[in-house]
Amino acid sequence: MASPATAVSKEGAACKVAGQVVTVAGKNLVCKKVGKKLKWVASTATTTTTVAATTTTTVAATTTITTRTAAGCAPTYKFVDLSLAPGAGSGYAKPKVAASCSDGTLTVSSNGMIGYTFVATTPNALKEQAYTWRVTTSPKVAASATSIRTRMGTVAFTVTGIPIFGPMEGPVPAQEAYGDPVYNNLLDTCKGHTGYSGDYHYHAILVMNSCYFDETIIGYANDGFPIYSNPGYTYVSGYKMTGNPKSNSWNAYTYQTGGATTLDECNGRTDENGDYRYYITKTFPYIIGCYKGTPATQVGTAEAPMAMRSSTYICEI
Repeated sequence: MASPATAVSKEGAACKVAGQVVTVAGKNLVCKKVGKKLKWVASTATTTTTVAATTTTTVAATTTITTRTAAGCAPTYKFVDLSLAPGAGSGYAKPKVAASCSDGTLTVSSNGMIGYTFVATTPNALKEQAYTWRVTTSPKVAASATSIRTRMGTVAFTVTGIPIFGPMEGPVPAQEAYGDPVYNNLLDTCKGHTGYSGDYHYHAILVMNSCYFDETIIGYANDGFPIYSNPGYTYVSGYKMTGNPKSNSWNAYTYQTGGATTLDECNGRTDENGDYRYYITKTFPYIIGCYKGTPATQVGTAEAPMAMRSSTYICEI
């Protein structure tokens, strides 16, 4: 018996949920906005098949994640195809991200727009950006780690083209100056929000599929090392809360060495092949605790050290 969705679905017919994908008589249909209405439109994307450098996974009735290997890159450099994503909402630019590798460098460009509905959690409006990030495809562990404690701009970027910031906010309001944005409940369900330039960015990543992340690599740090998802949270942060993270988050957590599943101070570990990788975690620092390699200097509105951020800004909030 056909499911309720496929029983009434045909090309050109009305649909209700943007981005939903169904298969009818061997043909894939996606619910897209045509004019002012949502209609079923034929799609060439496959739902469960890996074809060449394209992998598509339907994870829910409303979310289809398609990843493609970046041009000229090794197969692990997969970026999300957001062409079928509904986007931030009416009146917002659709999300765009492009990536390629050449001469040992990964180059990623993005308009900084999200694939899911924008929910404002700060006074800052969501604005389209023009990002270009470049990192090495041959990262090396440095002799010593590089601190991100004074870095309030981009420390990494996602495979969906969104900046990743460190685990602290800006100087305003004073009672929460440089506090933990997760602890202070300043983020949306995807653990992101908009900064003073209208730049949407993440401080943590705890929700995967509905935020258009694949269950593998979710991004890259400025030192070129990949950031992996953490299914079941097998790996845990070594940082313990020893103070009040409402303000000065870095002073509120202390790193403590743990067992075999405890990540290092940078929130990463070396795998069985000798390759280093960061992992997302449920607790502070959430994504990156420091740079294990040598970070590249990125240029753009979302890249600035603390000293460059004026206290007159509305921090990231």
